[in-house]
Amino acid sequence: MRPATADDLPAVVALLADDPLGQGREHAGDPAYRAAFDRIDADPAHLLAVAADGDDVVGTLQLSVLPGLSRAGALRGQIEGVRVRRDRRAQGLGDALVRWAVEESRRQGCALVQLTTDLTRADAHRFYERLGFVHTHAGYKRGLLG
Repeated sequence: MRPATADDLPAVVALLADDPLGQGREHAGDPAYRAAFDRIDADPAHLLAVAADGDDVVGTLQLSVLPGLSRAGALRGQIEGVRVRRDRRAQGLGDALVRWAVEESRRQGCALVQLTTDLTRADAHRFYERLGFVHTHAGYKRGLLG
């Protein structure tokens, strides 16, 4: 695991696009990815991480540390965009990615770690539950563009 660099962006975007949901919303080559990367990279509360095998990016996730007032001002680790390259799935890499994010959240003083996953991703639900995550809340989203 290491912090992503701008050179990793094409591989990270390819990972995000390589599933039925991502195919319709990710657009390789869009300059918005570089702007987003620059915002993430400039903010120490956010980390875009990659799992690398030599020079190959084989997995990714974003970890954000969110401050809050609830739970006596507890910090929360928010895990987003967990992806493993298709040819490396079912080899324990996703498990290692998420466990790394949990430990990094703990290291940064977070009281809990949370994530969301699309309701259609039944395999992901079983994966996260196997890692000790509990389905405790219903989430809502509201699109603001277009």
